[in-house]
Amino acid sequence: MSPTTSEDLERWGSAATWSSGAELTPVQTLLWRAERHPVQSSTTTVVIDLDRAPDWQRFVAATEWGTRLVRRLRQRVVDPVVPTAPPTWADDPTFDLRYHLRRERVAGRDEVLAEAAQVALRPFDRSRPLWEGVLLEDTDGGASYVLKIHHALADPLGTVQLLSMLQSGRRAHTPRKPLGDEDAAPAEVDPVDLAVAGLRGDASVLAGSAWGAARSLLSTRPSTVVASGLRYGASVRRLLTQAAPPSPELAPRTGRSWAFLTLDAPLEPLRTVARRSGATLDDVAVALVLGGLRRYHERRGSDVREVPVGVRVSLSRADDLGNRFAGAVISGPTAIEDPVDRVAAVRGEVLSLHTERALEVLDAAAPLLNRMPSFVGASALRVAAPPDAFVLTLPGPPKRRYMAGAQVRGTYVLGPLPGSALTVVLTTLGDTACLGVNVDASAVADLAALRASLEEAVGEMVAAGR
Repeated sequence: MSPTTSEDLERWGSAATWSSGAELTPVQTLLWRAERHPVQSSTTTVVIDLDRAPDWQRFVAATEWGTRLVRRLRQRVVDPVVPTAPPTWADDPTFDLRYHLRRERVAGRDEVLAEAAQVALRPFDRSRPLWEGVLLEDTDGGASYVLKIHHALADPLGTVQLLSMLQSGRRAHTPRKPLGDEDAAPAEVDPVDLAVAGLRGDASVLAGSAWGAARSLLSTRPSTVVASGLRYGASVRRLLTQAAPPSPELAPRTGRSWAFLTLDAPLEPLRTVARRSGATLDDVAVALVLGGLRRYHERRGSDVREVPVGVRVSLSRADDLGNRFAGAVISGPTAIEDPVDRVAAVRGEVLSLHTERALEVLDAAAPLLNRMPSFVGASALRVAAPPDAFVLTLPGPPKRRYMAGAQVRGTYVLGPLPGSALTVVLTTLGDTACLGVNVDASAVADLAALRASLEEAVGEMVAAGR
């Protein structure tokens, strides 16, 4: 055993207060009600590679402790019977850790990734807490932990942050860990009472909102209102239509067959490329994927010079130092062979999006869509043509972490496929970049060729940074 350090206490204290809101946010509500798993899924899966198989009893005890520290892991979503109010969180009185956590034996890496994909494809029981973990023990003594978590509980960034807080900084057991506040648990919520409370709230604010809107209109010149609306509409139109056409080599897409790939790269060379290009690590990740897609198309004998790519855009500042983000689609250049020039081109595409007024259109529309039947929200999410690939970068822990005595060697986030052919997430772990790739197996005819192409693109980008 080892004593508890101040760093541990600070990290676990943050975990205890993590995600303590009583209700789902408007965007979480929209994704929750619009979900049509797996083709319109909000599920994130994480494959955590461990250097050894942890003691099962210790692993179970550590997970039990984690669910008591973070109350959200023992709570379920309760929807009102009619959409007059947002869904709310309530303790699951039937919570049973054995339902959420299990272990299996696997023969090797390929079986780990195949099993992880099958876990991700199975829909959640929406009447229970929205997570599931499987410890996969390899026959050679290694292990991987597969964690599936719903977007309503945590988005990909929140999932990585939560794992970083709960994992230990040492291999040895730490006694006397803190627990969450038992009194913070909300009472059982009735769906009918929730809907009635929402109706009463609407009635009380409707008059005030209508009067406020009328006063605002009277005090504003009509020409100003019309001009602002037209500019916003034009921005929405550009965001929905100005990307490159989809590649015929990445079709047809059903979203019903997922295949997982994982790759590693040293982190510092990628950061060096970002500095040389005046770009960010997000831009480098996008350019890396474009390099892989260029090679894949060459292997298939296809000349595609640009593809639509979904990226993350900062809503705070143009230099991407903020923490508010929106999704957008750029025309990703695949024809640029030099990796540094490709990164700079991606940077330019991303910067051009900062002038768009409608980047937050989903946040603006979510409250209204949530008052309509769920199929309306589902249809709204499919309005924009999906890109060929989504690319996302997540900051992980700067130091190595442990789970029940086993060292974390890799953390690979496998995001959903909202109409795209592949979703790529780069997660930092110490001095390593861990790339998790979720592929729509119906859209990619040669998965081995895609893997080889991405591996070559990783080598190319690393060489450019050395």
